[in-house]
Amino acid sequence: MAQYRAMPIHPLTLLLLSWFAAGSVYATQALQPWLDAAPSGTVLRLPPGKYRGPAIISKPLTLEGNHQVILDGGGQGTVLTIRSDDVSVRGLHLRASGDSHDAIDGGIMAEGSRLRIEDNRIDDVLFGISLHRSRDSVIRNNYIRSRPVDSAERGDGLRLWYSSGNRIENNDIAQIRDITVSNATHNRFINNRVRHSRRGLNFLFAHRTLVEGNLFEHNSTGIIALNSDGLTIRRNRILHAMDPSGAGVALKETDAALIQDNEIVHCAHGIMADSPMHPINRIVFIDNLVAHNITGIYFYGAKGGHIAINNRFRSNLWPVTIIGDGDPMNDVWLNNLWDDYEGFDRDGDGIGDTPHELYAWSDRIWMETPAARFFRNSPVLELLDFLERLAPFAAPSLILRDPAPRMGEKKAAPERRR
Repeated sequence: MAQYRAMPIHPLTLLLLSWFAAGSVYATQALQPWLDAAPSGTVLRLPPGKYRGPAIISKPLTLEGNHQVILDGGGQGTVLTIRSDDVSVRGLHLRASGDSHDAIDGGIMAEGSRLRIEDNRIDDVLFGISLHRSRDSVIRNNYIRSRPVDSAERGDGLRLWYSSGNRIENNDIAQIRDITVSNATHNRFINNRVRHSRRGLNFLFAHRTLVEGNLFEHNSTGIIALNSDGLTIRRNRILHAMDPSGAGVALKETDAALIQDNEIVHCAHGIMADSPMHPINRIVFIDNLVAHNITGIYFYGAKGGHIAINNRFRSNLWPVTIIGDGDPMNDVWLNNLWDDYEGFDRDGDGIGDTPHELYAWSDRIWMETPAARFFRNSPVLELLDFLERLAPFAAPSLILRDPAPRMGEKKAAPERRR
């Protein structure tokens, strides 16, 4: 009988065989059978590896990847769809969605309440996370990127539609089109970072929304709100929104907004706003730093209804511009710090002895004639402005009067001993 001698197996071959037998990171399998087999209410902890999507969660459960799971959509549709209440998704890397704007292809499409989408990495997708008719959900600590194409061709990093009472916090979002909040009320955006996108936050009928502690940097516009009443925008940093038509904060047909304690620096327009729609309402600006902008505050269609208290205006090319008919005395300016104030503080109380009054001299040319805006800040208009101030040949227009301008920074209150 012939003798057969076993051939030695290369150690690398043994290692590869053991990896595949254990379901290693190099093995690809469909995620949907795992979801279908999981009982309702379970915690499904996936073994490390790469899984195929698209997939649908249609029952309450928790899906955990422990940052060792990749879910790849294969360029088709939305990578993961949630169609249930009480679902949590954590620690996944979702990528490779389809490219249809009409179908809203993206990383996660969620339709349910009390959802938790946390600690996920979402990239190489069209849209990031979309909430449709979702309530009382938390979107936290996610890394979201759209595709590296022109901003108008990307999808929204976050999209809230008819969704209310949700908390969006500590997300790192960049290279997207917008964050769009449409017909969605009482949502909270806290401590997020939104950079290198078109609109940081785009509100439409997003009443009673809180925007607090966020960073908006290098976007075309920081925050824009249309028909969104009762907004609170406070303690945000809005930087480098230098698109020609962009702004740090832009409000249109929006009533009763509070803009408080924000840093709005190096924007085409720091703040843009029209007047409240209802005469009893007010748009209030308190304790903001408005600095190094082309225009600090830009009011258009002015009919009053603005209150500005304790703001700091520093190194803006034009601190305030008002275009439209109306009495500037319908706005309230009080205790603001103006770097171009020319008065004195002889009694040392920190308040100027005379009101700060801002007039439009040659500024009226480009304010009243839009075609002349191309020449603003040109040597010709600078010379004309100087000559008008030196020897006025027409009465200037009063833009604002602050009866008690601040002379310096407010001193911090001493800490109370317990």
